[in-house]
Amino acid sequence: MQVNEQGFRADRPFVRARTPGHRRVLVFGDSFTAGDAVPNRQRYTDLLEARLPDAGMPSVEFYNFGLSSTGTDQQYLIWREFARDIEHDLVVIAVFVENIRRVAAQFRPHRDEHGVERIYAKPYYRLENDTLQLCHVPPRREPYEDHELDAAQAAAVDQGGRFLLLRKMVTKLGMRDMVQHLTQYQPLPHYDSPDSPSWRLMRAILTQWIRALDRPVLLMPLPLPQHLDETCDAAAYQARFAELATETGCRLHDPLPDLLRIPPAARRRLRWEKDIHFTPAGHDALARSLAPVIADMLGAGLARAS
Repeated sequence: MQVNEQGFRADRPFVRARTPGHRRVLVFGDSFTAGDAVPNRQRYTDLLEARLPDAGMPSVEFYNFGLSSTGTDQQYLIWREFARDIEHDLVVIAVFVENIRRVAAQFRPHRDEHGVERIYAKPYYRLENDTLQLCHVPPRREPYEDHELDAAQAAAVDQGGRFLLLRKMVTKLGMRDMVQHLTQYQPLPHYDSPDSPSWRLMRAILTQWIRALDRPVLLMPLPLPQHLDETCDAAAYQARFAELATETGCRLHDPLPDLLRIPPAARRRLRWEKDIHFTPAGHDALARSLAPVIADMLGAGLARAS
């Protein structure tokens, strides 16, 4: 793994001016885009950069701003702080759909330098009278002890979903997949209604971000493992992102239908046995799903320019 001067996983620095003769795509997301568990060269962004010229496209640079353990709110801040002045032709916002919980959270557990899980503050947005208010900036660097959090703050710690103790017990017993199949547990009810508080906040952040961009935007929701295993219904989040794309005029690419066309045994190998992140096969499948969309959007831009 190589990190560039700006602190992002990349084999080169991110520079403002476009490289002559190259198109440039800026990509934002969390660990699925940053490429946890695979080297840089096997990430879907790096695969696309290598393959698109073979499909007749001009050379394309992908600047991957993915950062592990972030929510969409923090990825928006990354764009504001590190990327808004970088010349580009297209922006891809890759939203791992679980990010809706992180957006609603004010604190998240992370492991410290000794491997101990601690509670850390994160920057977050609050929606007041339909206006986004940024809070916790800068967040405290030191972790929080439980006794420092009042009841409201304790409730704003991202615990990874509902039924924390039950999920831990089921996972410890190695029964997670079986229980998920039997119960068809819906891990993200936040998408069920367009008026749910979490979705309204996520929608406001994405809408503000997309409308601040002056280049084409591709919005791409990334599914949970349960969606790939077809043990929970993806219809609610698919509906919300489709509505958002229509409202903002950006393009939507949902890779889930392409991924579900892969036979189940091969589909299970898109992620690691004990890690939900994409394997090299997962990144390859996502790159193959994205390639025609990226080529079409960049090609349309070339046509307009000519």
